[in-house]
Amino acid sequence: MLPLVSLKDVTVIAGGRTLLGGVTLEVRPGEALRLSGPNGGGKTTLLRLLAGEVAPVAGRRVYGLGGQERHSAVQARRSLSVVGPDAEAFYLTREWEQTVRDVLLAGFVGETLNLWGATPDAEARVDEVAALTGLEPLLERDVRTLSHGQRRRVMLARALMPRPELLLLDEFTDGLSVRARADLGTVLRGIHASGVAVVLATHRPDEAPALPWRTVQVEHGTLTSPPSALSPQPSPLSLPPPPGHGDLIRVRGVSVFRNGHLALGPLDWTWSAGEHWLVTGDNGSGKSTLARLVAGELWPALGGTVERPFLRRDLLTERRRHVGVVSAELGIRQRREWTGQDVIVSAWAGTEGFAADLSPAQVQAVQEIAAALEVTDLLSRNAATLSQGQLRRLLLARAVVHRPTLLILDEGLDFLDAASRERFTALLPGLARTGTHLMVIAHREADAPAGLTHHLRLYGGRIEWVERLAGALPSA
Repeated sequence: MLPLVSLKDVTVIAGGRTLLGGVTLEVRPGEALRLSGPNGGGKTTLLRLLAGEVAPVAGRRVYGLGGQERHSAVQARRSLSVVGPDAEAFYLTREWEQTVRDVLLAGFVGETLNLWGATPDAEARVDEVAALTGLEPLLERDVRTLSHGQRRRVMLARALMPRPELLLLDEFTDGLSVRARADLGTVLRGIHASGVAVVLATHRPDEAPALPWRTVQVEHGTLTSPPSALSPQPSPLSLPPPPGHGDLIRVRGVSVFRNGHLALGPLDWTWSAGEHWLVTGDNGSGKSTLARLVAGELWPALGGTVERPFLRRDLLTERRRHVGVVSAELGIRQRREWTGQDVIVSAWAGTEGFAADLSPAQVQAVQEIAAALEVTDLLSRNAATLSQGQLRRLLLARAVVHRPTLLILDEGLDFLDAASRERFTALLPGLARTGTHLMVIAHREADAPAGLTHHLRLYGGRIEWVERLAGALPSA
C-alpha cells in the first residue's frame, strides 16, 4: 500500500532561512503520528509541507492519496488542510462576513471562501460534519465572533468536509476547555478508527487523544528520536500581592453583543488593587470577551459602564500603555512586515508593530526582556516568518516590557514549549512586587501560577460564581 505522503531528503527554505533540512518521513494510511519538539523546531512547517502549502527546494515529496502516486500537490491542496491558528487567522483578518456554514462549504471543494451555490451533496456533508463536531447551534454565526475554542472546532470541521485520508493538527488542544478536549478527543478517536491517518504537532503530549501514536522529534529543522525521559517539573512559583489600594476596574450593568449575539452579561464585577484573578469557563462562556472589555477593545451596550480608576484619563492610548494583553487575537494581528523588535517596543506607544524612537532606558529594557525569554535572536526576524511559539514569546515580552498595571493572559501560555513557559512564569513574582496585577484566563491548572487571589467562573456569558482562592487552584 502506498504511503499517503513520502518525503525523501526534503529541504524547505523561507525568508532566507532553512526551516527543514534533509527530512525523510512516511505517513502511512491509518497511522497516528505525533510531532514533538521545541518552539521554532519545524513542526508547523512540516505540517504545511505535508498539506502541500509549502514546496521543497530540494529532495522529493510524493503523494499516494487515493491510491495513485503523484508528485504534484494539487490534489493534496484540495483535500488536506492544517487545523491550527494559521487557518483561523485567514478568517479573522478579513473584513467580510463568513458564517460557519460558509467556511464548511468552502472546505468541501478545497477552498477558503464560499463563492458559489452549494450542491445538495455539500449541504448534506455540512449537516453530517456539524453533527459530528457539535457545530449545529453555530452554523449561522460569523466565524469572527466565535471564541478561540469554537473557532478551533470550526477549523476541524472544515478539514473534515472533503473526507480526507489524512488529518493534520497543529497544537490542536490549545484554547480548548477540559470538556471540549474530551469531546473532540472522542471525535478524533472515531475519525482515526474509520481509517483516517492523524498527524498531531503538540507541546502537550498528555492532552493528545488516546491513539497508537508513533512519536517523532522535530528540532532544528531535522527529525530525531524523541527523548526517552521527561524533563523535571519546575518548582512552583507564587505571586505576591501587588501594592496599592482602591478599585482598578468597575463593571456595572454591562452586556456585550457580538454580531447580534449576547456574548457577555448582564455583568457586575470589581477588580481591586492587591488582587490577582483566575477566570475560567467552557469555550464560548465569555472569558475572552471579558478580557477585551477590561482592556478597552470592546464596549458595553447602552446602559452599562466600565470604569478604570487606575488611569488618569481613560483614553485608548492610556489603556494600551498600562494594560498588557496576550491573546490569540493579538497574535493574529501581528503577522505583518514587522520585526520581533517592532513587536516588543510597540508596547510603550500602545500601538501594534511600530513605535517612536526609544530612550536608552527603553532600549535596555528590551534587551533585558529579550534575554530573559531567550528571544534575542528573533529581534531582527520578520514576524511573518516565525512559528506560533516564537511569536507568542515575543508577545509575552511585549506585554511585560513596560511593566503594566494590568497583565491579562488569555490562554497566554498556549503554543509554548515547557522551557519557554517556565522562563516566562519566573518573571511574574517580580512584576507583581512592582505593581502588576494579573488576570489569567486558563483551561489548565498548570497555566495558573500559585498566588492568584480570586476565581471568577463564567457560564453562558454570566457569572456562575466568584470565590477567594486559598491553597490549591480549582480545576478549570
